[in-house]
Amino acid sequence: MSGFVPQPDLQYVMTICQLEMVFVLFAIASFQVVDDIMIGNVEVTPKIEIVEIPNKLSVFKQIGCDRYVNVFGIHIFATPNTPENKLSHAAGILAQYIDNDEDGIPDNTLVLSHLISRDVFIIMPGTESEMDRLDLHVVEEAGFHYGQDLYGEETKPDFIIDGKINAPDGDYYDGALEEILHPITHHGYANAYPNVFGLRRGSLLSKCLDTARGGYFENVPKDGPKSGYPIESWFHYTDETCDYGCMMTEYIYWALTSILGTQDFPGRDEALEVEWELNTREKVKTVDNSVYELLTDPKYKFPTKAPDGNYKPSANPVTTIQIIPFKDEGE
Repeated sequence: MSGFVPQPDLQYVMTICQLEMVFVLFAIASFQVVDDIMIGNVEVTPKIEIVEIPNKLSVFKQIGCDRYVNVFGIHIFATPNTPENKLSHAAGILAQYIDNDEDGIPDNTLVLSHLISRDVFIIMPGTESEMDRLDLHVVEEAGFHYGQDLYGEETKPDFIIDGKINAPDGDYYDGALEEILHPITHHGYANAYPNVFGLRRGSLLSKCLDTARGGYFENVPKDGPKSGYPIESWFHYTDETCDYGCMMTEYIYWALTSILGTQDFPGRDEALEVEWELNTREKVKTVDNSVYELLTDPKYKFPTKAPDGNYKPSANPVTTIQIIPFKDEGE
């Protein structure tokens, strides 16, 4: 899987070129200008449909994408090398992260508001090498700064079948569960609750991270017995391109997916031990109880069941989401 690694152009969710105020509105139902700031609302539904890329998003055609899905106002683009079933699966995973109880209504509209206001998008090339060839400068110049890559080759629609993990070995995993979660936490939760999930030292999540890593480190440590980390650590990520905020995003991914059970299958603990030791819900609850309490606190409305991509909403309501002026407080 690609992991949450900055690309030369697409720096994890493309914060490299972020502006103080960015308002690229899509499917706005109504808007008004107040003090020279455009605010308004967008109506979203649980409908998922693979279509041609809309004209207003044609910049993604220019870089080689040919299909599009709008999931609760969040964009997914795919190139011709991405199989249809993998694009559909990714859309289902995203929908289940946003509407985990599948009642057709987004579980946390505040988080979704921050995602839509930033025009968050996911781009799906067939492979990592294809991603490297895409001209993302064009996308940035068009005002899209908050994106995440997900490769078709790392997307595994057969990973969870009928609620059961279907993995031939400990290294097999559905990359969609990771890459789609990253922008939700990085741009959604971090900005909706900056004092709790903000990607900087001092937030509640950062305190959990420091405990999990055995201390506060701006850079990857090198002198400890666990991949350079202290003996008391259980999260020891060694990618030196991943800054402190990036480490927080990786950490919340490991913790939440372990709580949801998607890291709990034969051989997985051995496959992960170099980076993450708490691959089950019980391990997180017992060893890292602080982050467990945060991620299971009902007021934040994190998912409580693992997405499998088979999204089937029980209703098709229209939900109005506010477009908000923003400064990236959590990033």
